[in-house]
Amino acid sequence: MCRKTLLGPVYGSPIEHTQVLPVKSTLELQKRYLVFINKDKVGLQILPVDGNPHKTCAIICHPSGVAGMALSYDGSYAFTAGGQDFSVVQWEINLSALDAAVSLGGEDLTPFYGLVPGGREGKFYRELEDYFYYSQIRTQGIDTMETRQVSEHICLSELPFVMRAIGFYPSEEKIDDMFNEIKFSEYVDTGRLIDKINLPDFLKVYLNHRPPFGNTLAGIQNSFNVLGFTNSQGEKAIRREDFLNLLLTKGEHMTEEEMYDCFSTLFGLNPEGWKSEPAATSVRDSEICLEKELPDEITAEIFTTEILGLAVSDSSGQLFV
Repeated sequence: MCRKTLLGPVYGSPIEHTQVLPVKSTLELQKRYLVFINKDKVGLQILPVDGNPHKTCAIICHPSGVAGMALSYDGSYAFTAGGQDFSVVQWEINLSALDAAVSLGGEDLTPFYGLVPGGREGKFYRELEDYFYYSQIRTQGIDTMETRQVSEHICLSELPFVMRAIGFYPSEEKIDDMFNEIKFSEYVDTGRLIDKINLPDFLKVYLNHRPPFGNTLAGIQNSFNVLGFTNSQGEKAIRREDFLNLLLTKGEHMTEEEMYDCFSTLFGLNPEGWKSEPAATSVRDSEICLEKELPDEITAEIFTTEILGLAVSDSSGQLFV
């Protein structure tokens, strides 16, 4: 069972090798440092990892690729070996510079605001606040005339709806991981299970669980390359019948009712909010004909832009609502 997911160093490629710096006294055990390499960089990370982006730094060491890394016996130097460049570089480790960056980066949520577009005063965070507080209203009943109970928290069951509202679509397994992380966050200290979450903690959970490099059209295209066939235009595509069958039988598959409801919402046949709204009811299966709504062959671009209705960035290929 997953207990916690945290954002580690994000520098364009996965981490390939790590080593913890040796300590010289018991006082240094309270703050440890991790040296890491990825495809072409060497970097430092303050432990324990908590998602704070200022607790890590990296620099390009071998543009053509790093083959390996080693530390000196006292942790004062790191040595990296290049691959194609046939070189070894010695790096002096300056921990005070990284500590200074953490201090200048701010405390509490301040470092995390910089990880969302526009920061604390940006449009994204304002929308997150709106969705968060709307979720409180929704759970108390949208049409109720009773006095509203003002709170700083939302029920844990509301977390997936708010995540999806801001453009993050976790799998059911990922949702269970987030639930477990929050439920057991205080269990060791208090013996209590947590069933609600406030906005600051929600932001941290979102930042630590979302895809670190975002969702891209290339990622969806890779899936179509595996599942699809090459059509007459030379594109990878999935036939409509196979596409629907995959949704019903593979992975975290849907029921027929869920599938029809989702497509009804995507094609604008359901009330906005669908089952996330207590008063909303789905259309009957007979009211939507998937043979008419879906093309015979579905490519990655058709699936992304025409079915899901996502926009694609011209520069990075990232997807956004």
